Amino acid sequence: MKVGKKYAESVKSYDHSKAYDAAEAVNLTLSTAKAKFDETIELHVRLGVDPRQADQQVRGVLVLPNGTGKTKKVLVIAKGERADAATAAGADIVGAEELIQKIQSENWFDFDVMITTPDMMGVVGRIGRLLGPKGLMPNPKSGTVTMDVAKAVKEVKAGKVEYRLDKTAIIHCPIGKKSFGAEKITENFNALMDAIVKAKPSAAKGQYIKSVTLTSTMGPGVRVNYNKG
Repeated sequence: MKVGKKYAESVKSYDHSKAYDAAEAVNLTLSTAKAKFDETIELHVRLGVDPRQADQQVRGVLVLPNGTGKTKKVLVIAKGERADAATAAGADIVGAEELIQKIQSENWFDFDVMITTPDMMGVVGRIGRLLGPKGLMPNPKSGTVTMDVAKAVKEVKAGKVEYRLDKTAIIHCPIGKKSFGAEKITENFNALMDAIVKAKPSAAKGQYIKSVTLTSTMGPGVRVNYNKG
């Protein structure tokens, strides 16, 4: 496989067989992020659980201390006072059945997160087959089905992330931008890793944290020495 010159240089700049302490791994990841745009720094964690088992799922949400660096467009499906509260909290789009119809008839998905109230889930459920594959279906576990829509909107805008296990037992999650610098990225890294460790299922046996890797959008992966789980 042919790779770019900057990527090739980055690969040669550190030892791939070594796992680095978190602070050093963050610095290496930032130094190998050589693209002209502000690259996203991503965390990839392989867990010692079986994602096929319902009692070994790992999923949760948290507001990163320094946000993600990305402003998300929030759509809220609500009525009355809840709709007014969502607008006041900074929601980008607020509505009810007319927005569901727009999504259904126009294949319109000009938003990053959908939040709704429990009483509107029946309406939202009509387009579940459209929202589900795009990861946009509201869910109580992710805090996107709630009566307190104002709080939910503010959390998303502040940098709330959802982490969840994929089919290969890996969690992939953004933890900021290169422009954040090492200190803020490290704070976000520690907050997310703490949350993942606390979310360990009681059914999980043996080593929980199998491997931890940091990477930038265009850079190579850097292994992290993490033994708190």
